[in-house]
Amino acid sequence: MAELKSILSMNAFTPSEDLPKLQGEIKKETERRLKLFGSAAVLFFKEPLEVVKGEGCYLYDVKGEKYLDCYNNVACIGHGHPRVADYVSAQLRQVNTHTRYLNTVVDDYAEKLLATFPKPLTNVAFTCTGSESNDLALRMSMYFTGGTGFIVTSGAYHGDSYLTTMVSPSTTRRKVPDFVRLVPAPDTYRQKPEEVGPNFAKAVREAIDDMEAHGIKFAAMLVDDIFSSDGVFADPKGFLKEAVDEVHRRGGLYIADEVQPGFGRTGMMWGFMRHDVLPDIVTMGKPMGNGYPMSAAVTRPEIIEALTRSTGYFNTFGGTPGAAAAGTAVLEVLKEDKLIENASDAGNYLRDGLRALMADHPVIGDVRGTGLFTGLEMVKDRGTKEPDPVSATLVLNRLKAHHVLTGAAGPDGNVLKIRPPLRFYHADADFFIDAFKASLAELHL
Repeated sequence: MAELKSILSMNAFTPSEDLPKLQGEIKKETERRLKLFGSAAVLFFKEPLEVVKGEGCYLYDVKGEKYLDCYNNVACIGHGHPRVADYVSAQLRQVNTHTRYLNTVVDDYAEKLLATFPKPLTNVAFTCTGSESNDLALRMSMYFTGGTGFIVTSGAYHGDSYLTTMVSPSTTRRKVPDFVRLVPAPDTYRQKPEEVGPNFAKAVREAIDDMEAHGIKFAAMLVDDIFSSDGVFADPKGFLKEAVDEVHRRGGLYIADEVQPGFGRTGMMWGFMRHDVLPDIVTMGKPMGNGYPMSAAVTRPEIIEALTRSTGYFNTFGGTPGAAAAGTAVLEVLKEDKLIENASDAGNYLRDGLRALMADHPVIGDVRGTGLFTGLEMVKDRGTKEPDPVSATLVLNRLKAHHVLTGAAGPDGNVLKIRPPLRFYHADADFFIDAFKASLAELHL
């Protein structure tokens, strides 16, 4: 396998190669962004897109062109949702302050959110981003277990704080620190279904053994339950259980990173529910406020007490009434519009349609996923299953020409990560399938 590809470089605009090819206003706006942001500027596509409006599962560019958004899980109940806008604007007109004051809007939301979790996950700490949630979860696990060692998958992404960057091999260009152990992702494409769970548990067991051999006490395993950055691995249901049982047997905690699979995307409220496991800490972000910056970590009382005995915890903007208003709107719409049920139905319909193309297009190696989270792996040869990142990049940019936006994942960047807002229906799936089929034909793939 090639050297691990940074998630930020997948389908990214490369100034040295792509800027000279741009013309007109888009070139001027791109140059402006590069000047203002410097080397930290990250843009999608060979020709960047200037977005000015969103509605449902569609985005509109500055020219008024309409694009099917099959990448953005942030706006989980749809771009520009009026209930989120109405609830937040009404709350901001009234009051928006920190949680050192009592506020029924905040407490009502906390109760509704915690009601979606099994006991004993009964306490919540609000944050502003998924990175903050994962950072907090890692610190809680250290205080609770007395350990400092963490296990993550080899292509994981868990945030961009200092600590979460250290456990995000898909973003760092440096070797992970000594307190981190990497395990291979549960590759459901290259392993037999009955091998996935035992192989993953074996890797976790060996990682803990290696920590202990080097004098490092194990604290926690942190995994994204859909293994998104690793290439999207969902099935068979329950394959995580053996590894989670091993984590608990060895005195560690299981942190479920639900920033991407959470809030109904997998066809269940939380991704861990597909695996018949109980996390010690659950982190969430992005979809929680449908674009309003809010996130949280949910855990057991004794775990959060281990943190507060040592450092205390307070977040000025975590859990404000404005954030709670946004979160309330999301929970209401998920239920009223049956978007979790729709995720299962529309996702199965999309994958069935994509699999129907495999007979005529050998570049499609695998179509996998659950709910509205699909990984489409492109390969040079189905026999060898050799990744084909070049074709994946070509297809992603060709899809854009057909007004479809999606992204890439996997260590080689050869997996199309199809992750639309949950307001995505059969007609939208048909639009994607037709665009994908046309892109393959135009590229002679």
